[in-house]
Amino acid sequence: MFYIDPYFLLLIVPALAFSLYAQYRVWSTYNTYAKERSASGLTAAQAARRLLDRAGLYDVRIEAVPGQLTDHYDPRTKTLRLSDPESRSVAAIGVAAHEAGHALQDAHGYVALTIRSAVVPVASFGTNLGLILFLVGLVVPPLKPLMWLGILAFAGFVFFTLITLPVEFDASRRAIQILQESGTIVAKSELGAVQKVLNAAALTYVAAAAMAVLQLVRLLLIARNSQR
Repeated sequence: MFYIDPYFLLLIVPALAFSLYAQYRVWSTYNTYAKERSASGLTAAQAARRLLDRAGLYDVRIEAVPGQLTDHYDPRTKTLRLSDPESRSVAAIGVAAHEAGHALQDAHGYVALTIRSAVVPVASFGTNLGLILFLVGLVVPPLKPLMWLGILAFAGFVFFTLITLPVEFDASRRAIQILQESGTIVAKSELGAVQKVLNAAALTYVAAAAMAVLQLVRLLLIARNSQR
């Protein structure tokens, strides 16, 4: 919400700068290791398939998805989607292992993943309609209660970004662990590169959570001032 006020300059501008830095880190790190072919010669899809089969997750399908770095795991359909499934790079295999980590979370009933999946509809509502309700309540005095309803809705989105952090960190931890245990998908010397790619990706989730929290603080401060 680009309504300019002192809180926007104090809170949102620094958060935007952090988000841009995080995006730069993930793209630069990924592009660096996307040029390094894994010693195993496996594609990202083949690596993911091996990891899933090793865990007994034969029912999880692997599909290609348009875009770049749009990789994700869909727990509803048990589908792992990769943006570059035919790449044999260390970076692509690392990302595929991360998504396989999400499939393992789903199979093991990881609570944080279950909660995140449950609040997706709330998050979608909060990030869009919540801000609209807030703005309407702010500029139309008779509709001021909508401002607080908007804040409540946006708080649902903030919760989603916060619960995403342990989900993503745990998936990366599982990815490194299963790659180490397999021993044949990436060489030991390549694990450091995989870790760098996953750490850079994790930074984007930290930035998103920071942005959401600071936006919520901003909305609360604006609402408090409007009551005076």
